[in-house]
Amino acid sequence: MSDSAKRSILAGLRWTSLRLRLLIVFALVALTAAVSASGIAYWLNREAVLTRTQDTALGDFRRQMQNRAASLPLQPTADDLQDAAEQMASSGPGYHVLLIGARDGKPVAGSSDLDSFTKADVPASLQRQVNKKQPLTSANTVEYHLFWQRTTLGGTPYLVAGTKIIGGGPAGYMLKSLDQERQDLSSLAWSLGIATALALVGSALLAQAAATTVLRPVQRLGDAARKLGEGKLDTRLVVSGTDELADLSRTFNKAAISLEKQVADMSAREQSSRRFVADMSHELRTPLTAITAVAEVLEDEADSLDPMIAPAVHLVVSETRRLNDLVENLMEVTRFDAGTARLVLDTVDVADQVTACIDARAWLDAVDLDAERGIMVRLDPRRLDVILANLIGNALKHGGSPVRVSVRTDEDDLVIEVRDHGPGIPEEVLPHVFDRFYKASASRPRSDGSGLGLSIAVENAHIHGGDITASNLPDGQGAVFTLRLPRDAEGLTDAPEDDDAGDDGPRDADGPRDDRPRDGHPRDNGPGRNEKGGDAK
Repeated sequence: MSDSAKRSILAGLRWTSLRLRLLIVFALVALTAAVSASGIAYWLNREAVLTRTQDTALGDFRRQMQNRAASLPLQPTADDLQDAAEQMASSGPGYHVLLIGARDGKPVAGSSDLDSFTKADVPASLQRQVNKKQPLTSANTVEYHLFWQRTTLGGTPYLVAGTKIIGGGPAGYMLKSLDQERQDLSSLAWSLGIATALALVGSALLAQAAATTVLRPVQRLGDAARKLGEGKLDTRLVVSGTDELADLSRTFNKAAISLEKQVADMSAREQSSRRFVADMSHELRTPLTAITAVAEVLEDEADSLDPMIAPAVHLVVSETRRLNDLVENLMEVTRFDAGTARLVLDTVDVADQVTACIDARAWLDAVDLDAERGIMVRLDPRRLDVILANLIGNALKHGGSPVRVSVRTDEDDLVIEVRDHGPGIPEEVLPHVFDRFYKASASRPRSDGSGLGLSIAVENAHIHGGDITASNLPDGQGAVFTLRLPRDAEGLTDAPEDDDAGDDGPRDADGPRDDRPRDGHPRDNGPGRNEKGGDAK
């Protein structure tokens, strides 16, 4: 079974699925209708059957009492009562008769079947009603009435009725079995139950057909929406019909066409913007190289220049270096955006790598290093140097000394923490510390840093399959940046190395040329420059 078929089955079985809810609603409606109809039909048939049997038996019993029991002598013998009861039972519609009279002040009885019907089978309440003389009124002209009652004897339902002959005649009772009627009603109940079950099954099949008809276009729409969300912007629906679902499909296709066009336009503009930045950076490198060389010559001769000109020379040199750093950073950013940045892996000792980064920038006096030798990792040394230079440079410029760098391992990860002893990072700034060109203070729009250092650092961590997080220590004891990288990034180097990744990217936070940090502080996303490359307190 394919994965799509399994997903369809599981989707159909979810309690929250529309298909299941339709099935349940149809089933409940059908069950309610079938049970109601069956209940009403059963009740009507039951009353009809019992009423017909009851009326037939009572009417015949009344006539038999009037014709036979009324003709008995006032003081009948047991034999007289017996013969009359047998005659009444034999000519009636299948019931037993019990006649009770009095002779010489003593009760005598006669039954059509002494084994099946005795006085003990007659409910006491019915006997009292039968023997009770009714008062004569304008609405009641007879002293005794015919009473009946349904009862159960030995698990079998019976109809029991009784009356008394006016003028001192015997009392007569009838016992009619309702077992046949019960069997007929049981058969009817079974038939109605089967009909209810068939109606339930039919409703489920009807609900399935209706759900399939309604949900198939919805499912196609859902699949198309998922494909659209996955980036397949050429996804379209086949539209057929003129109903609401067809209108929905047409609306989806229009939205997909509009989205595809907008994404294509945005991609073209973004690609053009990236190409512009990359081309601009490349074009600026050649004149910047010449300007930088001239600026360095001027800087060397600054002491022999006119004191009025020397400050301008220093300013030109500083801004030239800052512009050169910005161009280098922009070129690196365009590589990350274009997806052309690649790793050049090597196996290095982390302690040696961190020490080299600190020593190259003359930070040994301002940084405390806690790193054991022998922690070997496989990563890109140049990109790790960029990350460390930006993090440590930020801590030196905007944090408080001393800056502590600790190295440890956590299972298969390398963890490097850079902690300063400054006031920490404002809470409203923490979510933006790795944003490009982010300035924590609007009053410092032209800080020494380019605002790209930390964003480049985190991109270099991501390309290794790692990440960088920023947080504050308790009680205002400073900020801490935590770098987490896999100890072996071999699985991330399946793509070929691009031509520029090895030569044009930042060598360190400010390049190996002047051994000064280029970028990266959380407050302005750029540490600026420490002119002496040392403690930036």
